[in-house]
Amino acid sequence: MRTLSFRSRLLRGLTAGTAVATLATGTAACGGSSEAATTTDAAGTVTVGQLSNGAAKQTALKVSEVKSISAELPAAIRKSGKLKIGVGALPDGFPPLAYIGSDQKTLTGAEPDFGRLVAAVLGLKPEPQNFTWENMFVGIDSGKVDVAFSNVTDTEERKKKYDFASYRKDNLGFEVLKKSTWNFDGNYENLAGKTVAVDNGTNQEKILLEWQTKLKKEGKTLTVKNYASKNTVNLALTGGKIDAYFAANPGIAYHITQTAKSPHPTRSAGTFSGAGATLQGLIAATTKKDSGLAKPVADAINYLIQNGQYAKWLTAYNLSNEAVATSEVNPAGLPLDNS
Repeated sequence: MRTLSFRSRLLRGLTAGTAVATLATGTAACGGSSEAATTTDAAGTVTVGQLSNGAAKQTALKVSEVKSISAELPAAIRKSGKLKIGVGALPDGFPPLAYIGSDQKTLTGAEPDFGRLVAAVLGLKPEPQNFTWENMFVGIDSGKVDVAFSNVTDTEERKKKYDFASYRKDNLGFEVLKKSTWNFDGNYENLAGKTVAVDNGTNQEKILLEWQTKLKKEGKTLTVKNYASKNTVNLALTGGKIDAYFAANPGIAYHITQTAKSPHPTRSAGTFSGAGATLQGLIAATTKKDSGLAKPVADAINYLIQNGQYAKWLTAYNLSNEAVATSEVNPAGLPLDNS
């Protein structure tokens, strides 16, 4: 999965037509960064899903500093009392992961919310900053950002400059009508005889075409369709012209929440690793290499996993199917020939 294909998948898979225009408005020029307003909770509480405009269920989570973990922080960060969190959501955002909330100023979504949870465990004040994707990495390089929470895939190429602490599976997913009885069940052979829509030029299209080739050799068919927009895909799905839509899993999770009360609700019919069949892709907090921050961040994530806040955060954003059992520092990432 090449970086450009990943970014294309991110934007195509997470954009939901006109819904994005109302949910996510950039707050700075495309090339720059933006100090993002954040919400203030009572001491010992982090509320996720605030101002989400229907993308999440607002949930108050109890979480306080764990001194044995905050003691691991690099001295300069511990002394500053702040965690500068980078998010690459400019100009348009990508719900449900990161976008400008319903107050038209606050950076919200699963990613900045998780950064706030990690900051709470570390005893630091979260300071989210909204960048373009490319400038977020420049921010890490320059020290303007301590850690990025922005759907960054762990790759061996990126490890040359950055350290990672994993916190979500990097998954693709299948969306079907709720009334459908079909499920992927992790087996491409279950796609035989189906018609599936996918966004052109994305990693998931590459995977789907590979499955189509395999099925053809077995004497079976898989029809692959490309549509010009997400709205067209939705019409094809509700009209019965396709059986499923294969896209980035967070975008599907978001769309499922949006259709829940509509005449044509949808559901997830299964997921597949964005890294392919031989490696589970991982989304990871991203820090400057050898900064000393990746381990305390991973330990904070594991505290949240062990104490239940992690599961509640994922549930709030309908992302429970991307849960990991543990956070790892620099786990195996996409290989250099596919980064």
